Amino acid sequence: MAGYKNPMSGSPLEAKIISKRFGLPNSTSVDVYLQHDGYQALEKALAMKPEAVINEVKNSGLRGRGGAGFNTGMKWSFVPKQSAKPKYVVCNADESEPGTCKDRPLMEYDPHQLIEGIIIAGYSIQAHQGFIYIRGEYRYLLEIVDRALAEAYARGYLGKNLRGSGFDFELSTHTGAGAYECGEETALLNSLEGLRGYPRVKPPFPAVVGLYGGPTVINNVETLANVPHIILNGAEWYAKLGSPKNGGTRLFCLSGHIARPGVYELPMGFPLRRMIEEVGGGVLGGKQLKAVIPGGSSCPVLTANEIDVAMDYDAVAKIGSMLGSGGVIVMDEDTCMVKVACRIMKFYAHESCGWCIPCREGTSWLEHLLDRFHSGGALPGDPDTALDVAYNILGKTLCPLGDAAAMPTISLLKKFRHEFEEHLRLGHCPYEQKAVSVA
Repeated sequence: MAGYKNPMSGSPLEAKIISKRFGLPNSTSVDVYLQHDGYQALEKALAMKPEAVINEVKNSGLRGRGGAGFNTGMKWSFVPKQSAKPKYVVCNADESEPGTCKDRPLMEYDPHQLIEGIIIAGYSIQAHQGFIYIRGEYRYLLEIVDRALAEAYARGYLGKNLRGSGFDFELSTHTGAGAYECGEETALLNSLEGLRGYPRVKPPFPAVVGLYGGPTVINNVETLANVPHIILNGAEWYAKLGSPKNGGTRLFCLSGHIARPGVYELPMGFPLRRMIEEVGGGVLGGKQLKAVIPGGSSCPVLTANEIDVAMDYDAVAKIGSMLGSGGVIVMDEDTCMVKVACRIMKFYAHESCGWCIPCREGTSWLEHLLDRFHSGGALPGDPDTALDVAYNILGKTLCPLGDAAAMPTISLLKKFRHEFEEHLRLGHCPYEQKAVSVA
């Protein structure tokens, strides 16, 4: 890998576990992986009973790194031991949440770590087939991941009778077409089957009726990349890396008005204020902090007065937001929150699959209303109308995309209502007017 540049920005506060091989020369090759603990966890797992592997992951406190934060081992335990249909493991590599860019380096710089995690997941539920569903815009990663898969097959880590264990496992890649909706697990399964990427009605859940009607485990890239470390070092070791009920580390993506943007691996429960001020170097240009989105664009916004919070699933939920996919978006004092709401809604209105009426119609209405605010044509009742539309989307759709559109809108309208009313009163955006006068 000539000319390699470490994608991680680097901070002495980092606790590098899943990113520890980033920066090694030729880090994508199986030989380098084997020199640095590679496939040792798989060898250990194959000597364990499948139930013991599930319990180890469950006790580690590993929670899904894709957004929902459900206990990973618990999720695996829902798969029935006996099934008339084949079982599957699907890796959700459809990283599409705005503000999130942490699965890309995991595939780009350490693909064997992901492959090992998927095989261990397959062994734990006794599945013999797996798929890595990669975001359409990440097509350049296919060559890297497919080359790693070929190496794993050549060394006996994939295929028939893995390492003489008697366990068979096949794994291949599949790309989407760039649809955000296919990051939702059931829409992903439909897409993988060659159908339109619409969400399915639940129940039944994928653990019981998933891909091709068989029991299926679906986990995100970062989640599966953690599995080899848990098996190799033990559940207790992993749990102690994070906070209670939130084991391990997390890749956080710092972006926006931050002095040192980048992807950082930090312990679960790391304070948000320290993340911004110490890891990220503070707000760009020494300006005042105005707001933070803590987990990707679908999460309710936090004000500058709400950043004294531990970055784990429970603590962030307690103050009314979500840890989500780990995309921390920092906004300074000159940010127009009306424009933020407008831009977020434009994305969700575009990405709505149209399957549910509240989402299809509601996101379009909200885009129209918010654009009217920012362009100076809002009506006096528009703030309450926008809230009413958002609440009529929330919790009323088949998949979380509707909630993803409604939650940030509600939080922005409630916490920064004065800015919406200022736009209404002035008939234009005061922040853009300020930018023009400064220029």
